[in-house]
Amino acid sequence: MGENASFWESLIYAHPTCTTWKQEAEGSIYHLASILFVVGFMGGSGFFGLLYVFSLLGLGFLCSSVWAWLDVCAADIFSWNFILFAICFVQFIYVTYQVRSVSFDREFQELYSALFQPLGISLTVYRKIVLCCDAEVVTLEKEHCYAMQGKTPIDKLSLLVSGRIRVTVDGEFLHYIFPLQFLDSPEWDSLRPTEEGIFQVTLTAETDCRYVAWRRKKLYLLFAKHRFISRLFSILIGSDIAEKLYALNDRVHVGKGFRYDIRLPNFYHVSLPETPPVQPSHRLQRGSPRRKPTGVTNCSS
Repeated sequence: MGENASFWESLIYAHPTCTTWKQEAEGSIYHLASILFVVGFMGGSGFFGLLYVFSLLGLGFLCSSVWAWLDVCAADIFSWNFILFAICFVQFIYVTYQVRSVSFDREFQELYSALFQPLGISLTVYRKIVLCCDAEVVTLEKEHCYAMQGKTPIDKLSLLVSGRIRVTVDGEFLHYIFPLQFLDSPEWDSLRPTEEGIFQVTLTAETDCRYVAWRRKKLYLLFAKHRFISRLFSILIGSDIAEKLYALNDRVHVGKGFRYDIRLPNFYHVSLPETPPVQPSHRLQRGSPRRKPTGVTNCSS
């Protein structure tokens, strides 16, 4: 304890305290450096936030170096500030290079702005997602099939970029798929990574369509390497399936005046007040959310 006490005492009392203070203020360069430090530490996150921080901090350290060289005439203060300026400059160049290297085609840039950027996904993470699909956008011409019922294997996950897809089962219309929706999210969710399956619906392009496709095995390898991307796709796919369930629910009726609600398989909603309630006699089959309930007639047929 005695040695520690003497160390702290020597550290505190070894140097004389300030008895007199300078009457004149430091030069304008010193105050400019302080202002740049204050403003620089207000930067945000992400690439552009880093550019903001490193640029202002670098200018602040440069001003401090000039102040130490001209006013203080202290080589150690100048050396440290100049080294910190050099570090900030190198970091600024590195981040600038990363920003320029993370560039995408117009459709991928629009996809990022519409779907991934609102979720706070960085450009570096998005680049991994784009590289997984080989940065390719596939074209599907009008009235051409993306998948055929009972024939097309489930070997990829696709996201519609433009156009409209019609989903049918046994020739009956189920619902549409619009841009920024997955084409095969129910099929993807119905299978485990080691399982294989085929489409139970037919997907036909009602207009000229463009979509992005990730191969199943390649995407699972990406999920294994980056758990954050796996959770991201899990949320996106779950939300997409919910939208399809709601779209399908609006078209399904059971008998006159009764609407089948797939969110509550044990209950029917009465749309006509004068119609007496009846006991439900149908249940949703387990499997793809696109599958129609047994014995339920489509309102459009």
